[in-house]
Amino acid sequence: MDRDKIKVNRIMTAAIKSGSGKTMVTAGLIRALVKKGLKVHAKKCGPDYIDPMYLRIASQGKTGNLDPFFCSRDMLRYLIASEGWESDITVIEGVMGYYDGLGGVSEKGSSYDAATATKTPVVMIVDSKGLSVTLSAVIKGVLEYRRDNLIQGIILNRISSSFYERIAPCIETECGIRVLGYVPELKDAAIGSRHLGLTMPFENDGIAEKIDRIADIISETVDIEAFITLAGTAEPIDPGIPAELAAVLSGDEARIIKKTAPVIAVAGDEAFAFCYDDNLKLLEELGGCIKFFSPIHDKEIPKDASGIIFYGGYPEEYAGELSANKTMLASVRKAHSDGIPIIAECGGFMYLSNELEDKEGNVFDMCGVIPGKTFYAGRAIRFGYFEAKALKSGLYGREGTVFRGHEFHHWDCSANGEDFEAAKPMSDKRYTCIFHDDTIAAGFPHVYAYSSPEMYLNFLYKCALRCSGTTDAEAPEKGKKC
Repeated sequence: MDRDKIKVNRIMTAAIKSGSGKTMVTAGLIRALVKKGLKVHAKKCGPDYIDPMYLRIASQGKTGNLDPFFCSRDMLRYLIASEGWESDITVIEGVMGYYDGLGGVSEKGSSYDAATATKTPVVMIVDSKGLSVTLSAVIKGVLEYRRDNLIQGIILNRISSSFYERIAPCIETECGIRVLGYVPELKDAAIGSRHLGLTMPFENDGIAEKIDRIADIISETVDIEAFITLAGTAEPIDPGIPAELAAVLSGDEARIIKKTAPVIAVAGDEAFAFCYDDNLKLLEELGGCIKFFSPIHDKEIPKDASGIIFYGGYPEEYAGELSANKTMLASVRKAHSDGIPIIAECGGFMYLSNELEDKEGNVFDMCGVIPGKTFYAGRAIRFGYFEAKALKSGLYGREGTVFRGHEFHHWDCSANGEDFEAAKPMSDKRYTCIFHDDTIAAGFPHVYAYSSPEMYLNFLYKCALRCSGTTDAEAPEKGKKC
């Protein structure tokens, strides 16, 4: 792609509040578009891992996140353009209430922030259960709160067909906005939740069939053609690579990584499923080769791995199985002792600890790569966004390296690391976290890689050096394919 602006048909689904049924309606809309023969790219506003899994099932493709706290506006536009140009339409699911952002007192980081940053038309999914004329008052208030809101249409959720026929004209008259249709209450298509949000797709029997059923209903009750038309009104977007990414892609380290193509073993199974597709995208964009493995089911780490990543998930739900896989635990310990670079986040960090205690007080041996025992705290710990700064040099880069990320966990550890200082936005709260040296970066914080692309560059470069058997000084001359 060149620097000229390109056409990316895109639209955001948003809501007035969390719990409005936004994810399943969005999944149904996406699936309805796929059934019409369209290639759909799906994105999720905010730091969520689980909602994108449902969007991935609906779109039958990769997803991504779109978070204006994590990234510059140029990076947000790049993330849309770099994949959206290959699709017929990009559908972006909003997060929480439309204007809800940092600290509960700001629009920064909100769906509104993401929409205005990328000039994306918005359709509001409005939970109509228990409301009648007040629907017009609520919708009008949202429309008038910010004049540049980009809201172009309304879909009413959890409403009967008979009442929809009566209330929709009232809303259009009072609010001056088009109502595109409705979704009736679908109790048999509901999905459960736990402390981190919705339950995982693989925990819901027949989830693909549920999404199909919602899509079939939506095809009858929502004007899908109008939805597509609104997406087509989005302004052309600049696909140019942001300066912070261009600098990383053009250096000697990136050239060596691409020449070497180190294999990065990424944990991926029932226990480790919280992974940003965007992080994997950046790993490949920089030249890494991803190979998935299962700490539950496989006997050892892939033999050709030059680096390992343990992302988050629910290791506490599978502590017995993880602890019983002694050959895998030994393989991880050996990889660490051999100096293979390792990244571990949240659930992955728990797996690398000495022990994991479940809710019932049962204690299970883990890898023992880092000190400490993880245990159930009974509440969200250090919940939310943060910006972290390295207090010492290591796998992610030099002292002073900064990245942005998110924490959301109900487990804590007796040793959380002290090599980064994290600061909460809109707050004076600060705390130390993460174990960080030349071969490991491990802690509860989740990293969003595009917030600081040089961190993954540094990680991959160390993997490439190990893979090719060269030193930093020799790498430019002796790098070789792994």
